[in-house]
Amino acid sequence: MENKHKKLLKQLSLHFITSACIFIACVFVFALIADEVVLENEKMVDDKVFSFFDSIVTPGLIDTMQVFTFFGSSQFLLPAYIVVVSYFVLRKSFRNGITIAVVGLTSQALLFTLKQIFHRARPDASLVKNITTFSFPSGHTFSSLVFFSILIYIIKASNWKGIYKWILSMLLLLFALTIALSRIILKVHYPTDVFASLCLAIAWIISCRWLVKRVNKEV
Repeated sequence: MENKHKKLLKQLSLHFITSACIFIACVFVFALIADEVVLENEKMVDDKVFSFFDSIVTPGLIDTMQVFTFFGSSQFLLPAYIVVVSYFVLRKSFRNGITIAVVGLTSQALLFTLKQIFHRARPDASLVKNITTFSFPSGHTFSSLVFFSILIYIIKASNWKGIYKWILSMLLLLFALTIALSRIILKVHYPTDVFASLCLAIAWIISCRWLVKRVNKEV
C-alpha cells in the first residue's frame, strides 16, 4: 500500500512539473511573439508563411476553410456553450455547469483585454471583409481550442471505453487546429497571431484546470 502511495505521488509530481513547464514555455513564446511581431512590427515570418500557402491554396480549399472557420465564431460557440451548460444544469450537476460558464466568460474577457492592449490591425489581403476587431490574438483560435478542450475534458470523465475517448478527443483537437489553420489560409489573421493564440490557449487551459482542481478540493 505504501509503495502505491509513493508511486501515485511520484506520478502527480511528474504531471505537475510537466504542466508547469508547458505553461511557462507557452507564456514565454506568447510574450516573445507579442514583443517581436506586434510591438516591433516584424513581419518576416508572417510573409514567408503567407507566401507558402499562396502557392498551394485553391478555391476549393478556401471554401472548405470558410466552413471550418465558422465553428470558431461566436455565432457557433455562444450557442454551443449554452447547450453544454444547460446539459449539466438539467442533470443537476450545477458545479460543472457553473465552471464551464465561468471558463467561457473569463476566456472572452481575457481575449477582449489583450486585443485592446495590442491593437494589431488585420492583414490587408484578408479574404473575409468587414471585420472590425483587432487581429492579435486570434479569437477563433483561442476560443475554439478552449471550448473543444472542455469537450475533451468531459469525454475523459465519461464512462466510454478508452479507445473511443482517445479517438474522439483527437478528432476534436484536430478540428480545433483546423479552425486555427483556416484563419491563416483566409488571411484573416497573421500566422504569428494564430501561433501565439495557440500558446495562450494552452497556458489558459492549464491555468483553468489547476484552479478548478483547487476549488473542488476546497469545496
